[in-house]
Amino acid sequence: MSRVLGSAPAPLLRRIMLQGKYEALTMLRNGEQLILAIVLPLLALVGLTVTPLLDGLGGSRVDVAVPGILALCAMSTAFTGQGISTGFDRRYGVLRFLSTTPLGRTGLIAGKILAVLAVLALQVIVVAAVAFVLGWQPTTAGWLPALALLVLGAAAFTALGLLVAGTVRPEATLAITNLLWILLGALGGIVLPAERLPGGAREMVHFLPSGALGEALRDAFLEGTFNAGAALILLLWTALAGTAAIRWFKWN
Repeated sequence: MSRVLGSAPAPLLRRIMLQGKYEALTMLRNGEQLILAIVLPLLALVGLTVTPLLDGLGGSRVDVAVPGILALCAMSTAFTGQGISTGFDRRYGVLRFLSTTPLGRTGLIAGKILAVLAVLALQVIVVAAVAFVLGWQPTTAGWLPALALLVLGAAAFTALGLLVAGTVRPEATLAITNLLWILLGALGGIVLPAERLPGGAREMVHFLPSGALGEALRDAFLEGTFNAGAALILLLWTALAGTAAIRWFKWN
């Protein structure tokens, strides 16, 4: 009887926690992903603080910059980082193996989401610490809606990352996620508000997950308000990308 009990799999929650821990540590130990998750957002924060790009937008440079940088962190980890790691896990047969273990596909996806949230929490701490040194003064009432929106944004970008990683070749995943990170970061309303973008892109970015998250976080930290319209757009992206990922995701 003891042998049977000893060979039984751990409870699902523990399996998810262990997988999430493994995924998070793997992301943080990867030099390229660490640069993408921490170093580049901090460089962007300093750059926006010392240049006049954000002048005249209703707050100091650092106050306007930080919400966009936090949104960039969510996209870096949930979309680009998770997309690349999942794509190469699929290439080397890791996903196919894990989906047949007691962890299962549901546990695997839940572990990845948990890893994204853990890394995102670390990013928020690091960016906020640097921002406070630079003089950041966020609205106190904005923290709760901002954190909720960050989780929602991470969900939307994770769904998009898994959709890309599960439907195209790993090499294409690497190219697509990195290219979209650059395009959405520069022209997607995530770092630069829509007011600073060319006329053609100004109206479209509000409907992108990048623009919705960037705008919502600026509303939260600058005005202490919850942007329900942006939250709805993020929910729609999460639902559509999540449904598509479930439908077309290839495990091998």
